[in-house]
Amino acid sequence: MSSNNTASTKDNFTGLRGVFWPVHNYELKKFLPMGIMMLCILFVYNILRDTKDTLVVNAPAGGAESLSFLKLYGVTPSAILFMIVFVKLANLFEREKLFYTIVTPFLIFFGLFAFAIYPNKDALHMSLETIQAYQASFPNLHWLIPVIGNWSFSLFYILSELWGSVVLSMLFWQFANEITKLTEAKRFYGLFGMVGNIGLVIAGPTIIACAQYAKTLPADVDTFGVNLKWLMAAVIVAGGVILFTYRWINANVLTDARFYQPGEGSAKKKKAKLSLGESFKYIVSNPYLGLIAVLVLSYGIAINLVEGVWKGQIKIAFPDKNDYNAFMGQFTTWTGIITILLMVVGNNILRRLSWVKAAVLTPIMILFTSVIFYFVVWQGSTHDPLTPFMGTTVVMVAVIVGQIQNVLSKGTKYSLFDSTKQMAYIPLDPEAKVKGQAAVEVIGGRAGKSGGAFVQSTLLAVIGGSVSLASLTYILGPIVITICLIWIFAVSNLGKRFASLVDEQKKEQKKA
Repeated sequence: MSSNNTASTKDNFTGLRGVFWPVHNYELKKFLPMGIMMLCILFVYNILRDTKDTLVVNAPAGGAESLSFLKLYGVTPSAILFMIVFVKLANLFEREKLFYTIVTPFLIFFGLFAFAIYPNKDALHMSLETIQAYQASFPNLHWLIPVIGNWSFSLFYILSELWGSVVLSMLFWQFANEITKLTEAKRFYGLFGMVGNIGLVIAGPTIIACAQYAKTLPADVDTFGVNLKWLMAAVIVAGGVILFTYRWINANVLTDARFYQPGEGSAKKKKAKLSLGESFKYIVSNPYLGLIAVLVLSYGIAINLVEGVWKGQIKIAFPDKNDYNAFMGQFTTWTGIITILLMVVGNNILRRLSWVKAAVLTPIMILFTSVIFYFVVWQGSTHDPLTPFMGTTVVMVAVIVGQIQNVLSKGTKYSLFDSTKQMAYIPLDPEAKVKGQAAVEVIGGRAGKSGGAFVQSTLLAVIGGSVSLASLTYILGPIVITICLIWIFAVSNLGKRFASLVDEQKKEQKKA
């Protein structure tokens, strides 16, 4: 064991090993299960993300414009409700039981949706005629009415959104932050993302294969319903792997003193658990957590203002549900591939450059790619979407440019933004890590998306009727630029505080 302990203090790797795999052999027992968990969580998340968009955007009388109303009036209240439930459950259950209690209901719902709810959608939802009649009567709520009329699709969308915030951003990363030392985090966190994004590379072909199989079925079969069953079966299998792996880590890794010692490296006593109200007060009074929240809010607002416009262009190009889903599948595949490549670069950036330099790359990437995308859509909005342009149609050019923007933005988000954000939590005391992080991730993340949704839905409601987001790019573009500049300023400020906390922690460890 002494040789391993000595090795663990030497984090310098040479050659290709230092670039691609800075993990000691004895650390694989801890690293690989965590990587597998993240892989399966991201596999599930991306299947759910592509499927929820396909359902809502292509719902009867719906469209990409409905997403902003659903995020604002459905996802955000649900996130707040979940936060209340989570805090109470966190006070009742220990960490391991809490994980099972939260993850299992998600998997049960997704199974029920595919095999029981969706097959009976016609009996459960408003008819197309009814939705259109309400739209004619209430033009300012034109895009909200399909959200209500197709309520089970909306519920699926809400829970799919919460999966990313709850299971990935909160449960996984809280667990990782608790059991990972700062010296390990600098090497592990970038690699967690790289291994985890293999889940995207697997999810993309899975979505495409299910969509292509569905299109071979007879015309009298609900082909998307079959597609949905296969996809949710894959989600349930991956969910089972997540639960099994989490149990294995608790039984075999956390009982090994080389990898985990409760309270290691902290001279502070654990504070008493806070109520929900006290948690929010703690965040408001803590400038450090407030700056992390600004980062999360900025990403959510900026990416959603771009995605809403992009998904509207995709619907025009791919009106069939299976075709839409297949396109999103290949988008997911490319996102995974590019992200893994960026992970290699990002992991070395995390190890070789300062926290600020690594964290600022994501807002810079989103700033420049968003400006280009909005310019293309704005130029194309003056033409018919199917007008020939550069060997294809105007709408396909917008779809392709938007795909490049999203792939690069998500690649830097997964490779740098998530890792640097999670590293920022490590120097905090246990209470701030658990309750503070939960509030920032779930409420902050949802508030970011609802902020973008508020802007879009307000514009759509004020103008009224069937106006599209593509026609509002001259308003949305300057907003995104402003948000990215605020984001860059917050990164700079947080970086100074992060460096100060790390120095304090090192001094306390030496005294201990």
